Amino acid sequence: MIKRQPLLHRIRAFFRKPDSVIHPKHLKYKWFILGNVMLGTFMAVLDGTVVNTGLPKIMASFGTGLDKVQWIITAYMLAMAVMLPTSGWLADRFGYKRMYSLGLSGFTIGSFLCSISPNEDILIVSRIIQGLGAGTLQPLGMAIITREFPVKQRGLALGFWGIAAAASISFGPTLGGFIIDNFSWPLIFGINIPVGIIAILFTIVIQSEYKHPAKRKFDLIGFISITIFLPLTLFALSETTAATNTAGWHAPYILLCAAIALIALTVFITAELTAEDPIIDLRLVLNHNFGLALIILVFFSIGMFGSTFLFPVYLQNSLGYTALEAGAVFIPVGIIQGIVAPISGRISDRINPKIPIIIGILLMSFSFYLNSKLSYLSEIRSIMVSLYLRGFGMGLTFTALNTVALLEIPRAKMAQASGISNSIRQLGGSLGVALLATMLTVRTIYHNQQFGTALNARSQAYNVTTDRLRFHLQHNAGIPPVKVESAASSLILSNLNKQAYIEGINDDFLLSGIFTLIGGIPIFFIRTKKSNAHKSFTQE
Repeated sequence: MIKRQPLLHRIRAFFRKPDSVIHPKHLKYKWFILGNVMLGTFMAVLDGTVVNTGLPKIMASFGTGLDKVQWIITAYMLAMAVMLPTSGWLADRFGYKRMYSLGLSGFTIGSFLCSISPNEDILIVSRIIQGLGAGTLQPLGMAIITREFPVKQRGLALGFWGIAAAASISFGPTLGGFIIDNFSWPLIFGINIPVGIIAILFTIVIQSEYKHPAKRKFDLIGFISITIFLPLTLFALSETTAATNTAGWHAPYILLCAAIALIALTVFITAELTAEDPIIDLRLVLNHNFGLALIILVFFSIGMFGSTFLFPVYLQNSLGYTALEAGAVFIPVGIIQGIVAPISGRISDRINPKIPIIIGILLMSFSFYLNSKLSYLSEIRSIMVSLYLRGFGMGLTFTALNTVALLEIPRAKMAQASGISNSIRQLGGSLGVALLATMLTVRTIYHNQQFGTALNARSQAYNVTTDRLRFHLQHNAGIPPVKVESAASSLILSNLNKQAYIEGINDDFLLSGIFTLIGGIPIFFIRTKKSNAHKSFTQE
Protein backbone atom coordinates (compact mmCIF):
# COMPACT_ATOMS: atom_id res chain seq x y z
CA MET A 1 0.00 0.00 0.00
CA ILE A 2 1.37 3.37 -1.03
CA LYS A 3 1.41 6.00 1.65
CA ARG A 4 -0.45 9.09 0.49
CA GLN A 5 0.77 12.57 1.35
CA PRO A 6 -1.53 14.86 3.36
CA LEU A 7 -4.02 16.80 1.24
CA LEU A 8 -2.40 20.17 1.98
CA HIS A 9 1.02 18.88 0.94
CA ARG A 10 -0.39 17.46 -2.29
CA ILE A 11 -2.11 20.73 -3.16
CA ARG A 12 1.11 22.64 -2.53
CA ALA A 13 3.14 20.13 -4.51
CA PHE A 14 0.71 20.50 -7.43
CA PHE A 15 1.77 24.13 -7.93
CA ARG A 16 5.49 23.36 -7.70
CA LYS A 17 7.56 22.00 -10.56
CA PRO A 18 7.91 18.23 -10.09
CA ASP A 19 11.45 16.96 -9.67
CA SER A 20 10.83 13.52 -11.08
CA VAL A 21 8.33 11.36 -12.88
CA ILE A 22 6.42 9.21 -10.40
CA HIS A 23 4.07 6.36 -11.30
CA PRO A 24 2.33 4.69 -8.32
CA LYS A 25 2.54 0.89 -8.42
CA HIS A 26 -0.73 0.26 -6.64
CA LEU A 27 -2.77 -2.26 -8.63
CA LYS A 28 -5.94 -0.14 -8.40
CA TYR A 29 -4.27 3.15 -9.27
CA LYS A 30 -4.98 2.92 -12.99
CA TRP A 31 -8.66 2.23 -12.30
CA PHE A 32 -8.92 5.29 -10.07
CA ILE A 33 -7.34 7.32 -12.87
CA LEU A 34 -9.79 5.83 -15.36
CA GLY A 35 -12.69 6.93 -13.14
CA ASN A 36 -11.21 10.41 -12.88
CA VAL A 37 -10.82 10.69 -16.65
CA MET A 38 -14.35 9.37 -17.20
CA LEU A 39 -15.70 12.15 -14.96
CA GLY A 40 -13.92 14.84 -16.99
CA THR A 41 -15.00 13.27 -20.27
CA PHE A 42 -18.59 13.05 -19.06
CA MET A 43 -18.64 16.79 -18.33
CA ALA A 44 -16.99 17.77 -21.63
CA VAL A 45 -19.25 15.62 -23.82
CA LEU A 46 -22.31 16.48 -21.72
CA ASP A 47 -22.09 20.15 -22.63
CA GLY A 48 -21.91 19.27 -26.28
CA THR A 49 -25.33 17.60 -26.03
CA VAL A 50 -27.17 19.19 -23.09
CA VAL A 51 -27.64 22.43 -25.04
CA ASN A 52 -29.44 20.80 -27.97
CA THR A 53 -32.82 20.49 -26.26
CA GLY A 54 -32.54 24.06 -25.00
CA LEU A 55 -32.01 25.67 -28.41
CA PRO A 56 -35.70 26.51 -29.06
CA LYS A 57 -35.99 28.20 -25.63
CA ILE A 58 -32.71 30.06 -26.10
CA MET A 59 -33.89 31.21 -29.55
CA ALA A 60 -37.13 32.47 -28.02
CA SER A 61 -35.35 34.08 -25.07
CA PHE A 62 -32.95 36.08 -27.23
CA GLY A 63 -35.24 36.49 -30.24
CA THR A 64 -32.72 35.03 -32.67
CA GLY A 65 -32.87 32.49 -35.50
CA LEU A 66 -31.31 29.09 -36.13
CA ASP A 67 -28.49 30.58 -38.23
CA LYS A 68 -27.23 32.50 -35.18
CA VAL A 69 -28.08 30.08 -32.40
CA GLN A 70 -26.18 27.24 -34.08
CA TRP A 71 -22.99 29.08 -33.08
CA ILE A 72 -23.76 28.27 -29.44
CA ILE A 73 -22.90 24.69 -30.39
CA THR A 74 -20.36 25.42 -33.13
CA ALA A 75 -18.32 27.85 -30.99
CA TYR A 76 -17.93 25.22 -28.28
CA MET A 77 -16.84 22.57 -30.76
CA LEU A 78 -14.50 24.94 -32.58
CA ALA A 79 -12.77 25.99 -29.37
CA MET A 80 -12.32 22.32 -28.53
CA ALA A 81 -10.91 21.63 -32.00
CA VAL A 82 -8.32 24.41 -31.59
CA MET A 83 -7.32 23.35 -28.10
CA LEU A 84 -7.20 19.60 -28.65
CA PRO A 85 -3.85 19.45 -30.49
CA THR A 86 -2.34 22.22 -28.35
CA SER A 87 -3.08 20.38 -25.12
CA GLY A 88 -0.59 17.62 -26.01
CA TRP A 89 2.32 20.09 -26.15
CA LEU A 90 1.17 21.89 -23.01
CA ALA A 91 0.90 18.60 -21.12
CA ASP A 92 4.36 17.49 -22.24
CA ARG A 93 5.78 20.86 -21.20
CA PHE A 94 3.96 21.60 -17.94
CA GLY A 95 2.66 18.20 -16.84
CA TYR A 96 -0.41 16.12 -17.53
CA LYS A 97 -1.94 16.48 -14.09
CA ARG A 98 -1.46 20.24 -14.07
CA MET A 99 -2.96 20.78 -17.53
CA TYR A 100 -5.83 18.40 -16.83
CA SER A 101 -6.69 20.39 -13.70
CA LEU A 102 -6.41 23.69 -15.57
CA GLY A 103 -8.72 22.28 -18.25
CA LEU A 104 -11.27 21.42 -15.61
CA SER A 105 -10.92 24.93 -14.16
CA GLY A 106 -11.40 26.61 -17.54
CA PHE A 107 -14.44 24.48 -18.24
CA THR A 108 -15.97 25.32 -14.86
CA ILE A 109 -15.33 29.06 -15.24
CA GLY A 110 -16.77 29.00 -18.75
CA SER A 111 -19.87 27.23 -17.45
CA PHE A 112 -20.37 29.96 -14.85
CA LEU A 113 -20.07 32.68 -17.50
CA CYS A 114 -22.56 30.85 -19.75
CA SER A 115 -25.07 30.71 -16.90
CA ILE A 116 -25.04 34.51 -16.46
CA SER A 117 -24.91 35.52 -20.15
CA PRO A 118 -27.40 38.34 -20.91
CA ASN A 119 -27.45 37.86 -24.72
CA GLU A 120 -26.48 35.40 -27.42
CA ASP A 121 -23.16 37.10 -28.26
CA ILE A 122 -21.83 36.87 -24.70
CA LEU A 123 -23.15 33.30 -24.49
CA ILE A 124 -21.18 32.37 -27.61
CA VAL A 125 -17.99 33.94 -26.17
CA SER A 126 -18.56 32.09 -22.89
CA ARG A 127 -19.00 28.85 -24.82
CA ILE A 128 -15.60 29.45 -26.40
CA ILE A 129 -14.02 29.67 -22.92
CA GLN A 130 -15.86 26.52 -21.92
CA GLY A 131 -14.72 24.76 -25.08
CA LEU A 132 -11.08 25.67 -24.49
CA GLY A 133 -11.25 23.89 -21.14
CA ALA A 134 -13.09 20.88 -22.57
CA GLY A 135 -10.57 20.69 -25.41
CA THR A 136 -7.87 19.97 -22.83
CA LEU A 137 -9.77 17.19 -21.08
CA GLN A 138 -10.51 14.73 -23.89
CA PRO A 139 -7.07 14.23 -25.51
CA LEU A 140 -5.24 14.22 -22.19
CA GLY A 141 -7.78 11.76 -20.83
CA MET A 142 -7.19 9.37 -23.72
CA ALA A 143 -3.42 9.81 -23.45
CA ILE A 144 -3.47 9.15 -19.71
CA ILE A 145 -5.50 5.96 -20.19
CA THR A 146 -3.29 4.62 -22.98
CA ARG A 147 -0.19 5.36 -20.89
CA GLU A 148 -1.47 3.72 -17.70
CA PHE A 149 -3.02 0.59 -19.25
CA PRO A 150 -1.04 -2.14 -21.03
CA VAL A 151 -1.88 -2.99 -24.63
CA LYS A 152 -3.84 -6.12 -23.67
CA GLN A 153 -6.19 -4.07 -21.45
CA ARG A 154 -6.34 -0.92 -23.56
CA GLY A 155 -9.43 -1.88 -25.54
CA LEU A 156 -11.34 -2.66 -22.34
CA ALA A 157 -10.21 0.62 -20.72
CA LEU A 158 -11.19 2.63 -23.79
CA GLY A 159 -14.53 0.84 -23.76
CA PHE A 160 -15.21 1.98 -20.19
CA TRP A 161 -14.01 5.45 -21.15
CA GLY A 162 -16.59 5.33 -23.93
CA ILE A 163 -19.27 4.72 -21.28
CA ALA A 164 -18.71 8.27 -20.00
CA ALA A 165 -19.29 9.70 -23.46
CA ALA A 166 -22.29 7.42 -23.93
CA ALA A 167 -23.80 8.51 -20.63
CA SER A 168 -23.39 12.14 -21.68
CA ILE A 169 -25.10 11.48 -25.00
CA SER A 170 -27.88 9.62 -23.22
CA PHE A 171 -28.59 11.83 -20.24
CA GLY A 172 -27.41 15.20 -21.61
CA PRO A 173 -30.49 15.98 -23.71
CA THR A 174 -32.79 14.53 -21.04
CA LEU A 175 -31.19 16.53 -18.26
CA GLY A 176 -31.28 19.64 -20.43
CA GLY A 177 -34.94 19.06 -21.23
CA PHE A 178 -35.86 18.59 -17.58
CA ILE A 179 -34.10 21.81 -16.58
CA ILE A 180 -35.60 23.77 -19.48
CA ASP A 181 -39.16 22.62 -18.67
CA ASN A 182 -38.95 23.09 -14.91
CA PHE A 183 -36.43 25.88 -14.39
CA SER A 184 -34.59 28.04 -16.96
CA TRP A 185 -31.95 27.50 -19.62
CA PRO A 186 -29.01 29.11 -17.68
CA LEU A 187 -29.13 26.23 -15.20
CA ILE A 188 -28.03 23.75 -17.90
CA PHE A 189 -24.63 25.41 -17.59
CA GLY A 190 -24.79 26.11 -13.85
CA ILE A 191 -24.98 22.42 -12.92
CA ASN A 192 -21.40 22.00 -14.17
CA ILE A 193 -19.98 24.26 -11.48
CA PRO A 194 -20.19 21.96 -8.40
CA VAL A 195 -19.27 18.88 -10.48
CA GLY A 196 -16.26 20.73 -11.90
CA ILE A 197 -15.02 21.70 -8.45
CA ILE A 198 -15.29 18.08 -7.24
CA ALA A 199 -13.40 16.85 -10.33
CA ILE A 200 -10.60 19.37 -9.75
CA LEU A 201 -10.13 18.26 -6.14
CA PHE A 202 -10.23 14.60 -7.19
CA THR A 203 -7.48 15.21 -9.76
CA ILE A 204 -5.26 17.02 -7.28
CA VAL A 205 -5.59 14.33 -4.61
CA ILE A 206 -5.51 11.13 -6.70
CA GLN A 207 -3.50 11.70 -9.85
CA SER A 208 0.30 11.77 -9.91
CA GLU A 209 2.17 14.15 -12.18
CA TYR A 210 3.84 13.10 -15.40
CA LYS A 211 5.97 15.23 -17.71
CA HIS A 212 7.53 14.18 -20.96
CA PRO A 213 11.34 14.22 -20.55
CA ALA A 214 11.91 15.82 -23.96
CA LYS A 215 11.43 19.58 -24.34
CA ARG A 216 9.60 20.73 -27.46
CA LYS A 217 9.36 24.25 -28.82
CA PHE A 218 5.92 25.77 -29.18
CA ASP A 219 4.77 25.92 -32.82
CA LEU A 220 3.39 29.47 -32.82
CA ILE A 221 2.90 29.66 -36.60
CA GLY A 222 0.99 26.39 -36.65
CA PHE A 223 -1.20 27.45 -33.73
CA ILE A 224 -2.07 30.85 -35.23
CA SER A 225 -2.78 29.45 -38.70
CA ILE A 226 -5.07 26.64 -37.47
CA THR A 227 -6.84 29.11 -35.16
CA ILE A 228 -7.56 31.34 -38.17
CA PHE A 229 -8.50 28.51 -40.53
CA LEU A 230 -11.12 26.68 -38.44
CA PRO A 231 -13.42 29.57 -37.42
CA LEU A 232 -13.30 31.33 -40.79
CA THR A 233 -14.10 28.13 -42.69
CA LEU A 234 -17.18 27.35 -40.61
CA PHE A 235 -18.24 30.99 -40.48
CA ALA A 236 -18.20 31.20 -44.28
CA LEU A 237 -20.14 27.94 -44.56
CA SER A 238 -22.82 28.91 -42.03
CA GLU A 239 -23.24 32.48 -43.34
CA THR A 240 -24.07 31.43 -46.89
CA THR A 241 -27.74 30.96 -45.94
CA ALA A 242 -27.97 33.55 -43.16
CA ALA A 243 -30.99 35.85 -43.23
CA THR A 244 -28.72 38.91 -43.48
CA ASN A 245 -26.83 37.51 -46.49
CA THR A 246 -28.78 37.90 -49.74
CA ALA A 247 -25.85 37.16 -52.07
CA GLY A 248 -25.12 33.64 -50.80
CA TRP A 249 -21.71 32.28 -51.79
CA HIS A 250 -21.00 35.39 -53.86
CA ALA A 251 -21.11 37.79 -50.90
CA PRO A 252 -17.79 39.70 -50.70
CA TYR A 253 -17.20 38.92 -47.03
CA ILE A 254 -17.85 35.21 -47.65
CA LEU A 255 -15.27 35.17 -50.45
CA LEU A 256 -12.81 37.10 -48.27
CA CYS A 257 -13.22 34.64 -45.39
CA ALA A 258 -12.77 31.69 -47.75
CA ALA A 259 -9.61 33.20 -49.23
CA ILE A 260 -8.05 33.92 -45.84
CA ALA A 261 -8.98 30.43 -44.62
CA LEU A 262 -7.32 28.86 -47.68
CA ILE A 263 -4.14 30.87 -47.10
CA ALA A 264 -4.15 29.92 -43.41
CA LEU A 265 -4.54 26.24 -44.30
CA THR A 266 -1.62 26.44 -46.73
CA VAL A 267 0.56 28.12 -44.09
CA PHE A 268 -0.48 25.54 -41.51
CA ILE A 269 0.35 22.51 -43.67
CA THR A 270 3.70 24.04 -44.70
CA ALA A 271 4.59 24.90 -41.11
CA GLU A 272 3.65 21.50 -39.71
CA LEU A 273 5.70 19.63 -42.31
CA THR A 274 8.79 21.79 -41.83
CA ALA A 275 8.70 22.66 -38.10
CA GLU A 276 11.07 20.86 -35.78
CA ASP A 277 8.32 20.47 -33.14
CA PRO A 278 4.94 20.87 -34.91
CA ILE A 279 1.82 21.49 -32.87
CA ILE A 280 0.14 18.77 -34.92
CA ASP A 281 2.59 16.17 -36.13
CA LEU A 282 1.15 15.61 -39.60
CA ARG A 283 3.66 12.81 -40.06
CA LEU A 284 1.48 10.73 -37.75
CA VAL A 285 -1.25 11.03 -40.37
CA LEU A 286 1.04 9.05 -42.67
CA ASN A 287 0.71 6.09 -40.32
CA HIS A 288 -1.45 3.63 -42.24
CA ASN A 289 -4.12 2.85 -39.66
CA PHE A 290 -4.15 6.24 -37.99
CA GLY A 291 -4.52 8.16 -41.27
CA LEU A 292 -7.39 5.96 -42.43
CA ALA A 293 -9.09 6.24 -39.03
CA LEU A 294 -9.01 10.05 -39.29
CA ILE A 295 -10.78 9.91 -42.64
CA ILE A 296 -13.43 7.67 -41.12
CA LEU A 297 -13.84 9.99 -38.12
CA VAL A 298 -14.50 13.04 -40.30
CA PHE A 299 -17.39 11.39 -42.13
CA PHE A 300 -18.81 9.79 -38.99
CA SER A 301 -18.69 13.04 -37.03
CA ILE A 302 -20.51 14.97 -39.74
CA GLY A 303 -23.46 12.59 -39.52
CA MET A 304 -23.40 11.97 -35.77
CA PHE A 305 -23.06 15.56 -34.49
CA GLY A 306 -25.20 17.04 -37.23
CA SER A 307 -28.08 14.63 -36.63
CA THR A 308 -27.88 15.13 -32.85
CA PHE A 309 -28.22 18.86 -33.48
CA LEU A 310 -31.31 18.37 -35.70
CA PHE A 311 -33.29 15.79 -33.75
CA PRO A 312 -34.39 17.94 -30.77
CA VAL A 313 -35.32 20.80 -33.12
CA TYR A 314 -37.51 18.43 -35.17
CA LEU A 315 -39.18 16.88 -32.13
CA GLN A 316 -40.03 20.22 -30.52
CA ASN A 317 -40.83 22.35 -33.56
CA SER A 318 -42.58 19.72 -35.70
CA LEU A 319 -44.09 17.21 -33.27
CA GLY A 320 -44.73 19.59 -30.38
CA TYR A 321 -42.61 17.70 -27.83
CA THR A 322 -41.55 19.45 -24.67
CA ALA A 323 -37.82 19.88 -24.07
CA LEU A 324 -37.87 17.02 -21.53
CA GLU A 325 -39.70 14.69 -23.92
CA ALA A 326 -37.29 15.57 -26.73
CA GLY A 327 -34.32 14.86 -24.49
CA ALA A 328 -35.71 11.62 -23.07
CA VAL A 329 -35.65 9.88 -26.46
CA PHE A 330 -31.84 9.91 -26.29
CA ILE A 331 -31.65 7.90 -23.05
CA PRO A 332 -31.60 4.48 -24.76
CA VAL A 333 -28.89 5.64 -27.19
CA GLY A 334 -26.35 6.26 -24.45
CA ILE A 335 -27.36 3.22 -22.39
CA ILE A 336 -27.04 0.89 -25.36
CA GLN A 337 -23.76 2.50 -26.42
CA GLY A 338 -22.40 2.22 -22.88
CA ILE A 339 -23.27 -1.50 -22.69
CA VAL A 340 -21.95 -2.34 -26.15
CA ALA A 341 -18.71 -0.27 -25.99
CA PRO A 342 -16.79 -2.57 -23.57
CA ILE A 343 -18.00 -5.61 -25.52
CA SER A 344 -16.66 -4.02 -28.70
CA GLY A 345 -13.37 -3.37 -26.90
CA ARG A 346 -13.11 -7.03 -25.91
CA ILE A 347 -13.85 -8.17 -29.46
CA SER A 348 -11.18 -5.77 -30.72
CA ASP A 349 -8.62 -7.11 -28.22
CA ARG A 350 -9.35 -10.79 -28.86
CA ILE A 351 -10.67 -11.23 -32.41
CA ASN A 352 -10.77 -8.59 -35.16
CA PRO A 353 -11.74 -4.91 -34.71
CA LYS A 354 -13.05 -4.74 -38.27
CA ILE A 355 -16.03 -6.92 -37.35
CA PRO A 356 -17.69 -4.53 -34.86
CA ILE A 357 -16.73 -1.50 -36.97
CA ILE A 358 -18.39 -2.78 -40.14
CA ILE A 359 -21.54 -3.93 -38.30
CA GLY A 360 -21.69 -0.58 -36.50
CA ILE A 361 -21.44 1.39 -39.74
CA LEU A 362 -24.27 -0.55 -41.34
CA LEU A 363 -26.48 -0.05 -38.28
CA MET A 364 -25.82 3.70 -38.10
CA SER A 365 -26.39 4.18 -41.83
CA PHE A 366 -29.66 2.27 -41.69
CA SER A 367 -30.80 4.35 -38.69
CA PHE A 368 -30.20 7.55 -40.67
CA TYR A 369 -32.15 6.07 -43.59
CA LEU A 370 -35.10 5.37 -41.27
CA ASN A 371 -34.95 8.97 -40.05
CA SER A 372 -35.17 10.22 -43.64
CA LYS A 373 -38.80 8.98 -43.66
CA LEU A 374 -40.04 11.22 -40.83
CA SER A 375 -43.25 13.25 -41.00
CA TYR A 376 -45.38 15.33 -38.65
CA LEU A 377 -47.36 12.15 -37.96
CA SER A 378 -44.36 9.96 -37.05
CA GLU A 379 -44.97 7.77 -34.02
CA ILE A 380 -42.54 7.47 -31.15
CA ARG A 381 -42.03 3.74 -31.84
CA SER A 382 -40.59 4.32 -35.30
CA ILE A 383 -38.38 7.13 -33.97
CA MET A 384 -37.04 4.98 -31.13
CA VAL A 385 -36.20 2.03 -33.40
CA SER A 386 -33.79 4.23 -35.35
CA LEU A 387 -32.20 5.48 -32.12
CA TYR A 388 -31.79 1.95 -30.76
CA LEU A 389 -29.93 0.99 -33.92
CA ARG A 390 -27.76 4.10 -33.69
CA GLY A 391 -26.81 3.32 -30.09
CA PHE A 392 -25.73 -0.19 -31.07
CA GLY A 393 -23.82 1.14 -34.05
CA MET A 394 -21.97 3.84 -32.12
CA GLY A 395 -21.06 1.45 -29.30
CA LEU A 396 -19.67 -1.10 -31.75
CA THR A 397 -17.80 1.35 -33.94
CA PHE A 398 -15.98 3.96 -31.90
CA THR A 399 -14.23 1.81 -29.29
CA ALA A 400 -12.95 -0.60 -31.94
CA LEU A 401 -11.92 2.30 -34.18
CA ASN A 402 -9.95 3.97 -31.36
CA THR A 403 -8.19 0.70 -30.61
CA VAL A 404 -7.11 -0.02 -34.17
CA ALA A 405 -6.22 3.62 -34.89
CA LEU A 406 -3.64 3.69 -32.06
CA LEU A 407 -2.31 0.21 -32.75
CA GLU A 408 0.94 1.38 -34.40
CA ILE A 409 1.39 4.73 -32.64
CA PRO A 410 4.48 4.95 -30.37
CA ARG A 411 3.59 5.48 -26.73
CA ALA A 412 5.52 8.77 -26.66
CA LYS A 413 3.24 10.07 -29.42
CA MET A 414 -0.05 9.08 -27.78
CA ALA A 415 -0.89 12.62 -26.61
CA GLN A 416 -0.25 14.00 -30.09
CA ALA A 417 -2.27 11.23 -31.71
CA SER A 418 -5.22 11.56 -29.35
CA GLY A 419 -5.14 15.34 -29.82
CA ILE A 420 -5.26 14.97 -33.59
CA SER A 421 -8.01 12.35 -33.38
CA ASN A 422 -10.20 14.46 -31.11
CA SER A 423 -9.51 17.59 -33.19
CA ILE A 424 -10.64 15.81 -36.34
CA ARG A 425 -13.76 14.55 -34.58
CA GLN A 426 -14.66 18.02 -33.31
CA LEU A 427 -13.86 19.59 -36.68
CA GLY A 428 -16.06 17.03 -38.40
CA GLY A 429 -18.79 17.68 -35.85
CA SER A 430 -18.56 21.46 -36.31
CA LEU A 431 -18.65 20.97 -40.06
CA GLY A 432 -21.63 18.65 -39.68
CA VAL A 433 -23.65 21.17 -37.63
CA ALA A 434 -22.85 24.01 -40.03
CA LEU A 435 -23.40 21.88 -43.15
CA LEU A 436 -26.70 20.35 -42.05
CA ALA A 437 -28.03 23.67 -40.74
CA THR A 438 -27.21 25.22 -44.11
CA MET A 439 -28.72 22.29 -45.99
CA LEU A 440 -31.87 22.48 -43.88
CA THR A 441 -32.43 26.08 -44.92
CA VAL A 442 -31.71 25.39 -48.59
CA ARG A 443 -33.81 22.24 -48.81
CA THR A 444 -36.73 23.76 -46.88
CA ILE A 445 -36.85 26.62 -49.40
CA TYR A 446 -36.65 24.10 -52.25
CA HIS A 447 -39.54 21.99 -50.93
CA ASN A 448 -41.60 25.10 -50.24
CA GLN A 449 -41.20 26.09 -53.88
CA GLN A 450 -42.04 22.58 -55.05
CA PHE A 451 -45.16 22.41 -52.93
CA GLY A 452 -46.15 25.95 -53.94
CA THR A 453 -45.84 25.07 -57.62
CA ALA A 454 -47.97 21.95 -57.13
CA LEU A 455 -50.64 23.94 -55.28
CA ASN A 456 -53.38 24.65 -57.80
CA ALA A 457 -56.38 26.64 -56.58
CA ARG A 458 -58.45 25.34 -59.52
CA SER A 459 -57.83 21.65 -58.88
CA GLN A 460 -60.60 19.42 -57.55
CA ALA A 461 -58.45 18.17 -54.64
CA TYR A 462 -57.72 21.72 -53.50
CA ASN A 463 -61.38 22.74 -53.67
CA VAL A 464 -62.57 19.62 -51.81
CA THR A 465 -59.95 20.24 -49.07
CA THR A 466 -60.83 23.92 -48.66
CA ASP A 467 -64.57 23.11 -48.58
CA ARG A 468 -64.03 20.65 -45.74
CA LEU A 469 -61.81 23.08 -43.90
CA ARG A 470 -64.35 25.89 -44.25
CA PHE A 471 -67.10 23.64 -42.91
CA HIS A 472 -64.95 22.56 -39.96
CA LEU A 473 -63.79 26.08 -39.12
CA GLN A 474 -67.29 27.54 -39.29
CA HIS A 475 -69.21 24.83 -37.45
CA ASN A 476 -66.60 23.42 -35.04
CA ALA A 477 -64.10 26.24 -34.49
CA GLY A 478 -66.59 29.11 -34.46
CA ILE A 479 -64.88 31.16 -37.20
CA PRO A 480 -67.20 33.83 -38.71
CA PRO A 481 -68.24 33.10 -42.33
CA VAL A 482 -66.42 36.21 -43.62
CA LYS A 483 -63.10 34.91 -42.27
CA VAL A 484 -63.49 31.24 -43.09
CA GLU A 485 -61.98 31.50 -46.59
CA SER A 486 -58.74 33.18 -45.45
CA ALA A 487 -58.46 30.89 -42.40
CA ALA A 488 -58.73 27.78 -44.59
CA SER A 489 -56.04 29.06 -46.96
CA SER A 490 -53.79 29.89 -44.02
CA LEU A 491 -54.14 26.38 -42.63
CA ILE A 492 -53.18 24.85 -45.97
CA LEU A 493 -50.12 27.10 -46.29
CA SER A 494 -49.10 26.42 -42.69
CA ASN A 495 -49.32 22.69 -43.28
CA LEU A 496 -47.25 22.98 -46.46
CA ASN A 497 -44.57 25.01 -44.64
CA LYS A 498 -44.43 22.45 -41.85
CA GLN A 499 -44.13 19.59 -44.32
CA ALA A 500 -41.44 21.43 -46.31
CA TYR A 501 -39.46 21.91 -43.08
CA ILE A 502 -39.71 18.22 -42.24
CA GLU A 503 -38.73 17.25 -45.78
CA GLY A 504 -35.62 19.42 -45.35
CA ILE A 505 -34.78 17.55 -42.13
CA ASN A 506 -35.34 14.24 -43.94
CA ASP A 507 -32.88 15.28 -46.63
CA ASP A 508 -30.33 16.06 -43.91
CA PHE A 509 -30.72 12.63 -42.34
CA LEU A 510 -30.35 10.95 -45.72
CA LEU A 511 -27.17 12.96 -46.30
CA SER A 512 -25.89 11.84 -42.87
CA GLY A 513 -26.47 8.22 -43.85
CA ILE A 514 -24.59 8.68 -47.13
CA PHE A 515 -21.65 10.30 -45.32
CA THR A 516 -21.54 7.41 -42.83
CA LEU A 517 -21.46 4.80 -45.60
CA ILE A 518 -18.73 6.67 -47.48
CA GLY A 519 -16.74 6.91 -44.27
CA GLY A 520 -16.85 3.15 -43.91
CA ILE A 521 -14.96 2.46 -47.14
CA PRO A 522 -11.43 2.96 -45.67
CA ILE A 523 -12.12 0.30 -43.02
CA PHE A 524 -11.44 -2.44 -45.55
CA PHE A 525 -7.87 -1.15 -45.93
CA ILE A 526 -7.05 -0.98 -42.20
CA ARG A 527 -4.49 -3.42 -40.81
CA THR A 528 -5.54 -5.34 -37.71
CA LYS A 529 -2.06 -6.54 -36.67
CA LYS A 530 0.94 -4.46 -35.66
CA SER A 531 3.61 -4.06 -38.30
CA ASN A 532 7.13 -5.08 -37.25
CA ALA A 533 8.34 -1.51 -37.74
CA HIS A 534 6.15 -0.27 -34.92
CA LYS A 535 6.04 -3.15 -32.44
CA SER A 536 9.11 -2.07 -30.55
CA PHE A 537 7.82 1.47 -30.14
CA THR A 538 4.32 0.58 -28.97
CA GLN A 539 5.62 -1.87 -26.41
CA GLU A 540 8.04 0.57 -24.79
